[in-house]
Amino acid sequence: MNLKGKNIILGVTGGIAAYKAAILVRLLVKSGAEVKVVMTPLAKQFITPLTLATVSKNPVLVDFFNAENGEWNSHVDLGLWANLYVIAPATANTIAKMAHGIADNLLLTTYLSVRCPVVLAPAMDMDMYNHPATKKNLDILRTFGNMIVEAQYGELASGLEGKGRMEEPENILKTIQDFFISTANLDLVGKKILVTAGPTYEPIDPVRFIGNYSSGKMGYAIAEELCSHGADVTLVSGPVSILPKHQKINLIKVNTAGEMYEACSQCFKLMDAAILSAAVADYTPKNPSETKIKKDKDSLQLELQSTTDIAASLGRIKRNDQILAGFALETNNELSNAQAKMKSKQFDFIVLNSLNDAGAGFQVDTNIVSIIDKDNNIEKFELKSKAEVAIDIVKKLVTLINYAK
Repeated sequence: MNLKGKNIILGVTGGIAAYKAAILVRLLVKSGAEVKVVMTPLAKQFITPLTLATVSKNPVLVDFFNAENGEWNSHVDLGLWANLYVIAPATANTIAKMAHGIADNLLLTTYLSVRCPVVLAPAMDMDMYNHPATKKNLDILRTFGNMIVEAQYGELASGLEGKGRMEEPENILKTIQDFFISTANLDLVGKKILVTAGPTYEPIDPVRFIGNYSSGKMGYAIAEELCSHGADVTLVSGPVSILPKHQKINLIKVNTAGEMYEACSQCFKLMDAAILSAAVADYTPKNPSETKIKKDKDSLQLELQSTTDIAASLGRIKRNDQILAGFALETNNELSNAQAKMKSKQFDFIVLNSLNDAGAGFQVDTNIVSIIDKDNNIEKFELKSKAEVAIDIVKKLVTLINYAK
């Protein structure tokens, strides 16, 4: 893929693999990218700034300001300029600082300032790479949405053989090209889309609640896929243990069905579409206790009242130029139940999945769905990852949103 018009920051840290940075810069420039290099002070001991400035055709930035003239090297401006920030090599030390928000050099302050996606190519000795601290830090960075180019097995600078070698520049280039290819289909630019995800927790008392097993993975995957199409996404999420990977997602956290209803009601009038994937409680305790309920009886009765039906409420106020979609998780009479729900909620299409299908439902990374629209067109899909299911759902939305009037 030609990278013409793409602005890429390359961060270089102090590891022996820094020599590969010159090769990577050359490949990026040859592909048409504009490249600016930021180095840590220690990285200068492995490769000179002059080398990287020559191949990048741009001055290399190391310090916060130029000591000769006092000119400030603005990490904020860098962050606004870039379409992608690549850190290669990324040492264990830099990875740890990134994971915990430490900003003691220009490379790290730039990392905390960029609004673009970030790619890391770790490089270190095998024992450092396999250490639980490094693994945990990489997991933290993944939750931030950072993409990790896995280190490879091979001969290391220590003389050992194992996993820790930085991926070869040619393969890092391919990762970068694949990223831009995946984000090139911007058919939802300018569209505002609401997504709901996760469960709701309905309080019984200050320490207990009624909830369900939803992990939020499906809704978060849909939000990510919508962003890759250029949409402005608002994600209203119940309590889950994951975070959006895309930095441009507007995340609104809620706990109860009532809170989710209020957030959706306020947002929906400004939206072009909404995809409701949250597993919202149908009932909530009528009179939750203000203090912890003690176990002083053999039984306990809770009086429940129905929650506000978010889907039906949005369906009633939906304009003709808006698209509304929802989910049906069924255990019996799947198709007829889904079709009835689509009609009663005034959905434009509904995503049906069944707890009877292995690999579908809550707490798993896969799903099996059928997509049904108002014209009774039914698309059935095989078992896929939830990220791949999100692609199918967003494709359906794209086919409808441009025809909404």
